[in-house]
Amino acid sequence: MDFSFATSQEIRFGAGSAKSIPSLIDDSMKRMLVITGSSSYRHRNLLNLLEESVERLEILSVTGEPEIHAIDKLNESARSFDPDVIVAIGGGSVIDVGKAISGLLGNGGSIIDYVEGVGKGKKIHSPGPPLLALPTTSGSGAEVTKNAVIAIKGSGLKASIRSEHLLPRYAIVDPELTHELPKEVTASTGMDALIQCIEPFVSRFANPLSDGLAREGIKRGARWLKAAVQEGSAESREHLAVTSLCGGMALANAKLGAVHGFAGVIGGMIDAPHGALCASLLVPVMKMNLAMAQANGNHSAKAKFDELACLLTNNPSAQGHYSIAWLEGLVSELPLKSLRELGFRSDMMEEATTMALKSSSMKGNPFDPDRHGLLDALEEAMG
Repeated sequence: MDFSFATSQEIRFGAGSAKSIPSLIDDSMKRMLVITGSSSYRHRNLLNLLEESVERLEILSVTGEPEIHAIDKLNESARSFDPDVIVAIGGGSVIDVGKAISGLLGNGGSIIDYVEGVGKGKKIHSPGPPLLALPTTSGSGAEVTKNAVIAIKGSGLKASIRSEHLLPRYAIVDPELTHELPKEVTASTGMDALIQCIEPFVSRFANPLSDGLAREGIKRGARWLKAAVQEGSAESREHLAVTSLCGGMALANAKLGAVHGFAGVIGGMIDAPHGALCASLLVPVMKMNLAMAQANGNHSAKAKFDELACLLTNNPSAQGHYSIAWLEGLVSELPLKSLRELGFRSDMMEEATTMALKSSSMKGNPFDPDRHGLLDALEEAMG
């Protein structure tokens, strides 16, 4: 059995942990670049704390998902400022921009030079300024992954830059930063967090360490996601933050599957929340994979799906197909939409399937899906 495992240098978790940042700033970090979402005002107290810990601080705001030209423009500002440390406060897109800028500052050039399958094939071979990642959603797990997802404007594509040098030095997961999220955002990002535990768990690249993290994330997500959406209690949001953290570490080391293979592609074709796309695809893809496990007589894969059902339902006797009914029930109770309601059209199905078959995420799927099976899954996800 051979496997490797990589994650952030240090993870700090807990309510109020964001306030610990000054203790992580050493004498070499005099100039701090802070990257936030479109409104930095909501983080004003934290920003004041950061400003007191360094000699100079500059803020860059990110609007929407990371895109080639926007990242290069932000990088010009970052290079002019010449930061010693970068702090990314936001959802997965903001943290991905932080990774991209750190990588560019350490290696030069344009972001397109490093994008997988699209650019010049360059590798990020040197570390940039250390990155501190503070997620404000419980969803992407970007604070513990080594890739950044980049949108290729006008092409309908999303691709990644990837390197261990992109792993944040510190992942600071403070559930209090998620307390003000609307129900719809909590639902879509929370589903992404749960799916990012499920797909690595059944992945062909799963290993004992990723399985342990995925199991913990699945149990917590299954128990607390609905409560986080409907009640939004501090306890439920804390458990969902653990789910997201577990999913990020699991996917970084065991890959994902067809749900994300499709979602990444479709996210480049329509303007829809990534987590909502994943949620719409989850049950159809699960049905496809479970059917392949049974048809192929793959006892190892079937046992994994049986265990997944036990984790989701908290029923030690559950079989694989129980997970389908349980997940259908969960999705129906959350403020989520079908693929059609999110803006995906039937005439996009062929192109989406062609592109998904080539996607990086598809490589982790427990079986090699055929085109017919993927089209059937897409048709069902349309609702």
